Amino acid sequence: MTITQLKYVLAVAESQNFTKAAEKTFVTQPTLSMQIQKLEEELEIQIFDRTKKPIELTSVGQKIVEQARNIVNESERMQDVVDQEKGFIGGTYKLGIIPTVMPTLLPMFLKTFSTRYPKVHLKIEELNTDEIITKINDGYLDAAIAATPLKQERIKERPIYYEPFVAYIPENHRLASKDTIEAKDLDIEDVLLLEDGHCFRDGIINLCKASKNGSFEKFQLESGSFETLVKLADEGLGMTLLPYLHTLDVSPNQTKNLKYFKEPSPAREVSLIYSKSELKMQITNVLYDVISGIIRGAIAFQDVKIISPLKK
Repeated sequence: MTITQLKYVLAVAESQNFTKAAEKTFVTQPTLSMQIQKLEEELEIQIFDRTKKPIELTSVGQKIVEQARNIVNESERMQDVVDQEKGFIGGTYKLGIIPTVMPTLLPMFLKTFSTRYPKVHLKIEELNTDEIITKINDGYLDAAIAATPLKQERIKERPIYYEPFVAYIPENHRLASKDTIEAKDLDIEDVLLLEDGHCFRDGIINLCKASKNGSFEKFQLESGSFETLVKLADEGLGMTLLPYLHTLDVSPNQTKNLKYFKEPSPAREVSLIYSKSELKMQITNVLYDVISGIIRGAIAFQDVKIISPLKK
């Protein structure tokens, strides 16, 4: 049994396809298949049910994969210990970012980080929160940037910044005359929301529930992007809420439609999250330092009330 064989098993388990797994691990498909077959013969079990499309793990294969993940992680920790001892900051670092953070935060820090740490190869993937949690727990991500708290037993959360919610209210809306607004002013059926699966959407619903103690099941419109929600609001179809950093990109003639909440402003906590195994911490630490250093210049809000991203 070798570490390489276990890495091949993990690649197939993730891809559910031998050809894709071979491409990911930079070997030929016959080589990968032969090595996995050798491991199965050694253990005298079948790890994969090859009759299924896509390929599935057998019941014992699921247990093998879980153990293989632990072994591979521990083997990587050995190199990690050496890198930290030498003060080396480099290698591949897999980072997930939620969709409502990616377009605003990534351009702010990526160039600076790459310039300061050219030996780090960042592999960045846009993922929703559930996908991020799964991939961190399964060892496929080194870290992620997500809205917290998430209350995950195996994941550490390190807050980077607190981002207030800002209302976008067009001129013809019932709240347009207000200078500032409060959570109690919101009517969930009047708020244009992101589609299901976005934690920012869940935060807005939690905010409205907290202020009205209601049960909401009906929404006028849902979209996958804040830009679409702003356009729909401009067409008189309602109002929407934006994370503060997204308001920096609205056009000059739209800024008049931005309304801020009375303090403490509802806000989301955005954190760098990673496994409690703390692999590649030297890279995690410098990534945190770069992002937090840059973000301080963009968000100076202090008096905020954190709205949970978890569904209630």
